[in-house]
Amino acid sequence: MPVLGFRKNSFQIDGATHVQYFNRHFGYVLRPARVSLPHDPYAPGLHHFCLRAEGERQLREIAMRLSSAGVTVTEPRLYPEYAPDYMAIFLTDPDGIRLEITNYRDERRYRHDHWYEPGS
Repeated sequence: MPVLGFRKNSFQIDGATHVQYFNRHFGYVLRPARVSLPHDPYAPGLHHFCLRAEGERQLREIAMRLSSAGVTVTEPRLYPEYAPDYMAIFLTDPDGIRLEITNYRDERRYRHDHWYEPGS
């Protein structure tokens, strides 16, 4: 996922290939399913997975690059019902899991920058 700034590697566990995507801040691992059922976001387990872009400009660039790569992605837009500056795009991975990419909102940036201050 170079569009999103992740690196990728793969490894074997019990003969099954696992794929890892990671960046400087976190990573996640995908492994083969043991059952063949469509993803249900309202069943127990993962509803959706959200990533964060630096800002609106980067979010628009990511949407354009994903679209250019043949990925169906929504247009970036504001979702004021979540927060006044909440902008996001959505796409679905090959297994039907909904992925969201949001901008780095003011409230989250403040929380990050003041994490260790008393009362925050």
